[in-house]
Amino acid sequence: MQNGLERKIGEAGERYECSTDERLALGTFVKLVRATESVISRTHQAIAESGLTPSQFGVLEALYSVGPLCQKELGEKILKTSGNITMVIDNLEKAGLVKRERSVEDRRYVTVNLTAEGHKVIHDVFPHHAREIAADLSRLTPEEQKTLGDLCRKLGKGTQS
Repeated sequence: MQNGLERKIGEAGERYECSTDERLALGTFVKLVRATESVISRTHQAIAESGLTPSQFGVLEALYSVGPLCQKELGEKILKTSGNITMVIDNLEKAGLVKRERSVEDRRYVTVNLTAEGHKVIHDVFPHHAREIAADLSRLTPEEQKTLGDLCRKLGKGTQS
C-alpha cells in the first residue's frame, strides 16, 4: 500500500528495484550512451556535409588507413553485418569511390580498393573529422583520454580474453 492506495502490477510509476551494483551499472551505461551519442552527433557533422553516411566514411577511412581489404574484413573493422557492408560498398562503388577486384587465384575472394576519386574524398574529409574529434575530446586531459581509451577497450572486449 502506498499513500493509502493499493498499487497494481503494471501500474504507472512501478519500478524495478535495482541492487546497488545494478543501479551503478545502469547509471554508468546511460552516461556512456549519452556521451557516445553526443560526441558522435558533433563529430559526424563533417561526414554529413560531405554527403557520406557514417558507414561509408568508415569504409573509406579503413581503406585509406590500412589499404585494400576484403569485404569481410571491412565489415569486421567497422562493425557491420555482411549484408549491410555489401550495401555500403555497392553504394560507394556506384558513386565511383571504391572498386571491387576479384582474386585470380580464388574467385571467391574480393578485395575492395579506393579509386582516385575515393582517395580524394577521404583525403579531403578525414583531416576535418580528425580535428573535430580532437577538439571534442580536448575536454579531457591527455591522461584522461588514455584512461578512457583503455577502459573502452576493456569494456569492448566483453568476456573475451
